[in-house]
This record gives sequence, C-alpha cells and structure tokens, in this order.
Amino acid sequence: MRTIKKRVLMFMAVTITMAFMGGFTPATAKKTIVFADYGWDSAQVHNRIAGFIIEKGLGYPVKYVQGETVMLNTALIQAKGGEAPNVNMETWTENWQDLYDEGFAKGKDPNTNEGFINLGANFPNSVQGWYVPRYMVEGDKERGIEPIAPGLKSVFDLPKYWKLFKDPEDPSKGIFYSCIPGWGCAQVNDQKFEAYGIREKYNIMQPGSGTALAASMETAYKRKKPWLGYYWAPTWVLGKLDMYQLEEPAFDQKIWDTTKACAYPAVKCDILVHKKLPEQAPEVIDMLKKYETTLEITNKFLAYMKDTRAKTDEAAQWFLREYESLWTQWVPADVAAKVKAAMK
Repeated sequence: MRTIKKRVLMFMAVTITMAFMGGFTPATAKKTIVFADYGWDSAQVHNRIAGFIIEKGLGYPVKYVQGETVMLNTALIQAKGGEAPNVNMETWTENWQDLYDEGFAKGKDPNTNEGFINLGANFPNSVQGWYVPRYMVEGDKERGIEPIAPGLKSVFDLPKYWKLFKDPEDPSKGIFYSCIPGWGCAQVNDQKFEAYGIREKYNIMQPGSGTALAASMETAYKRKKPWLGYYWAPTWVLGKLDMYQLEEPAFDQKIWDTTKACAYPAVKCDILVHKKLPEQAPEVIDMLKKYETTLEITNKFLAYMKDTRAKTDEAAQWFLREYESLWTQWVPADVAAKVKAAMK
C-alpha cells in the first residue's frame, strides 16, 4: 500500500514539475489570443471589443502587445509564440503593402509555418491625407475667422503658403506634422515631400505618439491658428474638427509603387490572423469572420472617448452596450449571454 502511495506521489510530483517547466499542458488549455495593439485608439478599441468577447464569451485568455506597424506585423507573420501577436484587427494594408504581400504569400504556402490569412473587412471607407483647418481656406463666420489662404487647395499650393506654417525652431521653413516614427505612413509622407518638391520649404515633424499628433491639431484649431499635417479617419479628430483635405493627383498604382506622387489609396482595414490560429482556436475564427463594423461606428466610439475621457476598455464596453444588436450576430446566443453577464 505504501509503495502504491509513493508511486502516486512521485507521479504527481513529476506532473507538477513538468507543468511548471512547460512540458505538460492540460488538455483543456486554450490558445492565448494575442492582439497587435497599435498606437492609435481605433485599433486598440477594436482589439478590446474582440478581446472581451473572446475572453468572456469563448473562454480564451487574451493579451495586447503594443508596438509599431512593421514590428508587430513582422511578428504576426512569424508568430513564434510568447508575446508575438496572432491577430491584427485593423490592417491599413496599403501602408505596409510589401510586408503584407510577403505574409499573405507565406500564409498560403504549406511548406512553412509562417504567414497569415485575411478574414475580411473590419470596416470599409477609411481615408488618409494631408489636412489644414477649413477656416484657413474658407474662413469661419461663426468663429469670426477670415480666410488667410483662399488659394490653398492642393499640395502643389503649399510652397506659396509656407510662411503661414513657420517652424518655431526653424523660421526659414514651414512645419508639416507627419506620422509617428515606425508607422508606414511616415515613409510614404517622406516620399511625397520629395515627389511634390516641397522639402525646400517645409520641415517634417514626427510627434512621439498618436495622442501628440492629435493634440497638435486640436490646439491649433482651438486657437484659430494654421496647422498642416497628415491625418486619417476613422478618428475623433476628423469627426469633431472641420478640416480641409488638400487635393492630390488621383491614386495611380504605378505612381504609388514608384514615387508616391498621388493620393493615398482607399485603404483596407481588414482582420488578419496567423495561419495556424484556425486550427488552434476555431471558435475565435468563426467570430472574427463575422466581426464587421463601419467607419461611422468607429468615429462614434472615438468621439465618446474624447467627450468622456474614457479609456479604450471603457469605449469597448460602450460599444457593447450601444451596439448589442450588431455584435450578438457574431456569436451564438449562449456566448452572447456570457458576454452580457460579464459587462460592467
């Protein structure tokens, strides 16, 4: 009897040791869903909407790994475990097209474990471009603002108006607020500067965060001052501030592939997952395939964040309350019930 007990105790000790060493995984353990948590609010809120449903409704552990576009998408392609993301909820595909093409091709290659698959659109109709406050071009009677640049219609008019945007650290040039270092659009804007011949008249300023970029625009707008820079939608900024998008030559794929001397393409905001995730978490894939919102919905939860100073997880909860009839279509009724029971 003692021998049997000793063997049982020895087996239990070995089992526990293996579990701590990572050599034993309970049969019921589920794959951790790791979201690429980019530095802009819309991506982070979509991550937390999906993450809450996946964690509370489907029972999978979730993580959010922060970083910039190229780094996180490279990790998504490789997905070597640990902190590597296996879900991208908001691609902005054309901003890193070459890397996307590489990851998509590997996703179809049965001879490698690297790569990702595209589950479809999160939301359509995203826009990107160069903006100035509309009052600079057209004035604003309600705010008592006269137009100071009525001829500023396109990017080719910028050399004429550089003095309106003087760089406080280099008054010999204007200042252009570009993307955050590491974002794909930072390289695009740099190429556009060269292609449009405005580098001699403007310096490029790269804010340290998406929040800093938004603050630069909002501060100038409130003070009725000039501002010039890159921005995109969906965002609370373009939803609340009346900005004027400068004209560029129509998008042309050949030009885009060479000099970038044309408008940004209509950017796809799709959902990507690592190629192995469907076999590791089939219920998650079923939900993400059905996950679809709109530009308007995204603008609304971003405006809610701004108006109430809500955090990203609070904005996700707001979405789940306000759009219950939408997200409950993405999951079975029993899963929806678990999600609603877990909501604050």
